[in-house]
Amino acid sequence: MTTTGEAHAEAPPPGAGPWWWDRVRSAVLDVSLGVASAVECGFEGVRFAREAGIPVAAGVVFGVLAGSVLVARRRWPIAVVLVSIAVMPAQMGILLGIVGLYTLAATELPRRIIASLAGMSFVGTLIVTFVWVRQDIARGNLTVGDWVIPFASVTTALGVTAPPLLLGLYVGARRRLMESLRERADSLERELQLLAERAEERAEWARNEERTRIAREMHDVVAHRVSLMVVHSAALQAVARKDPDKAVRNAALVGDMGRQALTELREMLGVLRSGGVRAERPQGPVVPLAAVGVAAAAAADRERSGGDEGAVEGPCLSELDALVGQSAAAGMVVDLSVEGETRSYAPEIEQTAFRVVQEALTNVHKHAAGAKTHVRLAHRVSEIAMQVENEPPPELSSALLARLPSGGNGLVGMKERVSALGGVFVSGPTDAGGFRVSAVIPAA
Repeated sequence: MTTTGEAHAEAPPPGAGPWWWDRVRSAVLDVSLGVASAVECGFEGVRFAREAGIPVAAGVVFGVLAGSVLVARRRWPIAVVLVSIAVMPAQMGILLGIVGLYTLAATELPRRIIASLAGMSFVGTLIVTFVWVRQDIARGNLTVGDWVIPFASVTTALGVTAPPLLLGLYVGARRRLMESLRERADSLERELQLLAERAEERAEWARNEERTRIAREMHDVVAHRVSLMVVHSAALQAVARKDPDKAVRNAALVGDMGRQALTELREMLGVLRSGGVRAERPQGPVVPLAAVGVAAAAAADRERSGGDEGAVEGPCLSELDALVGQSAAAGMVVDLSVEGETRSYAPEIEQTAFRVVQEALTNVHKHAAGAKTHVRLAHRVSEIAMQVENEPPPELSSALLARLPSGGNGLVGMKERVSALGGVFVSGPTDAGGFRVSAVIPAA
């Protein structure tokens, strides 16, 4: 038999079956059961009509009508059970009662309603069987002891009521479990699809961030040295004939800076190719990818130093003097001042501070060649501050500025680096016509 109560669980899909059935085969089964029950009750109606003294046709019609109620068992299971209980005194409707109880137990109706109707069916069957056996003994059709009457009554009532009731409860529970598992499977499938979409979005975002980080690192490594090379080459052209010795020195500086730029490029590309920088999912708070980019640059510099424990991990604040010296050698007037007690910081903090000063000096070479520049570094209790401010450039630098293109990413890269470490970055023109770059980075 099929399970019931589908009408209570969910609405049938439109057009799937006739009337209240969700499938055509369910309708065929119920109609077949209704016809079988009507035939059974019709035959039993003949005996009922003779015992009740009514026309046989009336008894047959009564039985057919009562038995055909089984067709509506999925729609009105309670009505089917009540009809089966009502026709019990007429000794008809055995199939109607069995199938009705099974259908009732398999639905999602409250257990108290199922128990009440099952109890009524049990009591009705018990009484009808008791009376029927007692009448047969009184007529002489049966010659048994008195103990057979209650035994037969109880046995028959249990045999007609208990099996369909237990089977219906089992099938209903199994159906509900399958529906729950199906819903969970659908929910898991939707969650997996959503997770896959989010993972793809995160992967795309991570790829974009990685491209940005690599571009920023390449810019920081190359832009400063290449800018100085351009400045020195321009100076070389100017003094090549007037001062050969100075031209030789400038040429040597250009060569050294070019070799340094190539070395840094080769080392960075080597780290990227070998997978030396691997992004791992942090176990604690999520770290922004920009901070990972700072750590990646430090890792590249550690790779350059050979990975020794005592080696300096990339650019640090102690190299500011050399950085300022390179700009001074290119003809820039640079003033470096340090405030507070000098101390060491985490590698990514020192590298970020160095890169900010480096990029600010690069911008001076690009946009204000020949302008006097002030570099200030302040060691405070819980933070480190740096400021690079240049005065207005001389008018004669306009010819040189046309030869130094700018991509416009320097300030953006500096702000990303500082913000990734929880710092503050500010840049903009000064009232005197120059430009100022300021950054404050927490020391922790």
